[in-house]
Parts: sequence; C-alpha cells; structure tokens
Amino acid sequence: MRHMENIVGLKELRQNINKYIAEVKKGKEFVILKRSRPVFRLVPYKKEETWEEVVDFTKLRKGGVQLKGF
Repeated sequence: MRHMENIVGLKELRQNINKYIAEVKKGKEFVILKRSRPVFRLVPYKKEETWEEVVDFTKLRKGGVQLKGF
C-alpha cells in the first residue's frame, strides 16, 4: 500500500527536485501525478541493472562505419 507522502504532484517535484533526489538516493519511491493522475514513478537506480550496448557512438564517423562480412 502506498502512503500519501509518497504521492507528489509534478509541479511540487519540479520546484523541489533536489529534495526528492536526496530522498530517492536514500531508497524512497514516489508516484508523480499530473492533473491528479499518476504519470510515472520515481525510484532509486539499481546498480545491478545491466545495459546492453547496441551501438558505440564514439566509434561512428561521418560516412558511417565498415560492416564486416559484407
């Protein structure tokens, strides 16, 4: 069950973003509302989440890159 203090309006979030960042870093989660409707959740980042590298944009250059095997 969610507590009322975990529900935040978008305007409140914008005006006090640093406060909410600090709370999220401590592990707290928030439901963000816009016009009394939930639009997203603000949750702590989990370091064990992995990202799949699809393209290394640092290796791209003007004209594209060579495709091996074609």
